[in-house]
Amino acid sequence: MKNILFLFAIVVSSFGIKPPLTGKVVLKKMHDRYAGKWYKTLFFNQTTEIYRNDSLVRSETWHEHIQFPQNFRIDFGDPDSGNAIIFKNDSSVIFRNSKKIKTNYYPNDLLFLLGGMYFYPFEESVSKIASFGFDPGKFHEDVWKDKKVYVIGAEKKEDSVSQVWFDTENYNLVRMIKFENKQKEEALFENHVKLNGGFSETLVYFYVNNKLVQVEKYYGLKADIRLNTQIFDPVNFTKIQLQ
Repeated sequence: MKNILFLFAIVVSSFGIKPPLTGKVVLKKMHDRYAGKWYKTLFFNQTTEIYRNDSLVRSETWHEHIQFPQNFRIDFGDPDSGNAIIFKNDSSVIFRNSKKIKTNYYPNDLLFLLGGMYFYPFEESVSKIASFGFDPGKFHEDVWKDKKVYVIGAEKKEDSVSQVWFDTENYNLVRMIKFENKQKEEALFENHVKLNGGFSETLVYFYVNNKLVQVEKYYGLKADIRLNTQIFDPVNFTKIQLQ
């Protein structure tokens, strides 16, 4: 059997036949392109529109700091208000008026998919994407908004499983569908911009059970800025000023 496989590999190589794409093959291509090159930190402001029953309820300004792969902080409204959430490792900590009010177990799949995946060894990244509910063993190619995409987590026309869609040119995440807690969550990522060694979306739509719940618009993006890592430490929340 080993000799047959070896012979097959020689024939494929000789005739220039490419092996079939799989979810893991695509993830390896993505990792090879961006590991060690993706920007390490990111700051941006965000206009956030909240929707209920397809109607705009309110609009807010958020300020966001990211340090890949596992530190993420959002300050709501005035940065000095003390209203914020800190995602660190597998937890989220919520503050209101500078007081900690809640800590949750929260592995942040989006932080991973939007850049964090390039800061882990490849095999660990594959394990993590599976732990978020996206099966690397399921894969197909598709078209999304007139562009070719790779879909990891689902076979063709398999609509009821969690899956992530990446464009085939820059491997930007353009769509995520996740089934969790008996509901369907969907996020669309658009208007990507080049930032140092990577990219960032600047327009995001969130849906729950096919109803629009939130629209995010980013501006003032700055990559690879120096950050005081203490801003991601919930213990020092009231002591450290944002930079």
